[in-house]
Amino acid sequence: MIDILGNRFMLAFIIAVVVALVVTPWVISLAKRFGVIDVPGDERRVHATPTPRWGGLAIFLGVAAAWLIVYPMSHRPHGEQFIGPYTINSLWIMGLGGAVVVFGMLDDKFQFPATWQALFLLVCGVLLSHPQLGDIRIEGIAVPFSEPGRWLQFSEVNSVLLTSVFVFVVAKTMDTIDGIDGLAGGVAAIIAITMFALALYAQPLIGVLSAGVIGACIGFLRYNYHPARIFMGTGGAQFLGFFLAAISIQGVVKTAAAVAFVVPLLVFGLPIIDAFSVVVRRILNRVPVTKADKRHIHHTLLGKGLSQRQAVWVLYLVTVVLCGTAVLVVKLVA
Repeated sequence: MIDILGNRFMLAFIIAVVVALVVTPWVISLAKRFGVIDVPGDERRVHATPTPRWGGLAIFLGVAAAWLIVYPMSHRPHGEQFIGPYTINSLWIMGLGGAVVVFGMLDDKFQFPATWQALFLLVCGVLLSHPQLGDIRIEGIAVPFSEPGRWLQFSEVNSVLLTSVFVFVVAKTMDTIDGIDGLAGGVAAIIAITMFALALYAQPLIGVLSAGVIGACIGFLRYNYHPARIFMGTGGAQFLGFFLAAISIQGVVKTAAAVAFVVPLLVFGLPIIDAFSVVVRRILNRVPVTKADKRHIHHTLLGKGLSQRQAVWVLYLVTVVLCGTAVLVVKLVA
């Protein structure tokens, strides 16, 4: 079964890469036609020339194509019925992921207030996690430093609240690190590789979605790596955050139950640490939390004299170390 699914993983990856490579030039033209251009000038921007946004559409189409073509084959390698719990879960993940992309693209065009973004992401988290809807949620965690098998079960209300906040935090922090060319896409690809590795044996169908994300990000990086021809925009960054958060709940948190609380913190460590440190500094300096500035980790590295490419690779390495640690932790307790 693993050999058959292994071929599906590669197929999902290739489809996503090809679609992202082919579609992105069209998305560049589309963004220009609608005037969705990121113009340098405010305090946090580091690019020098006006650059189209909406790259998240190309990423989403790459993932969606891989899912639509490969997922049915992967779900029934021995003839099982296709419509089942895994299919329903993936429909919720893809459907809500598409909604996040569309809302983000509208935000790129019209610049919605930050509160609108937060409310929308929280609503998506509720829809994803509600027991009568998506039912993809953090149901509980193993109690640390206790006898094996001791489980802290959350009530349905607390489970939905925790999941919604988790989805919001990951989606929003992935958006905040999208500050220099190639950073968010590369970090998302590394995280997706980690998801793939952790979910492969216990949740192999999550591997199809992970492979799609890896391929779409790599295909998109052809145009987003410095000097970028297009940015993924709010739609792309928040889609990747939402999507990775969702599949981590479905495939990683449930697989790595004994260390379920630690693994997501490590896997999403870079964007979470970056956002947390920025928020704390703004609060201490009595600056509005939503005010843009150049105090993110990537801005600090640029301020130390690194080029954009050097800064990106330093942060890629940090992400690899954090994700590698997560895999090691899971293997040690497995």
